[in-house]
Order: sequence, then structure tokens, then C-alpha cells
Amino acid sequence: MKPFVTGRDSISCEESSIHNWRVSQLKRLGLPGLLAEIYADQIDWHQLARLVQRGCPPRLALRIIA
Repeated sequence: MKPFVTGRDSISCEESSIHNWRVSQLKRLGLPGLLAEIYADQIDWHQLARLVQRGCPPRLALRIIA
């Protein structure tokens, strides 16, 4: 028997998927996994990407945005 899924559970699952996607984007840009996990929901990864694409080291870009 499957457990009953409430609206709250499905939102948590969706939020988790979004968080995981953001983490993968930050890691792709060069942030270590732990930093990506911590900042995934706190920063705009597009801003970080713009700085990194212009040659800024990922950790410095994170310090600038955070």
C-alpha cells in the first residue's frame, strides 16, 4: 500500500528537485559540492555564472554575490 501524499509532501519533493538542480549548476561552475549545497537556495546562480564566465574564480565570485 502506497503512503498518502499530501500537497505539502509534493511541494517538498518539488523544492528538493529544484535545490538539487541548483546545486548541480553551481558545481558545474566550479564550486565545491559543500559550498554548492549551502548556497544553492541563497544566491542567484546566474550572477555567479556571469562572473565565472568573465574569468572570476568561482569562490571569489561567491564572495562577491553572497
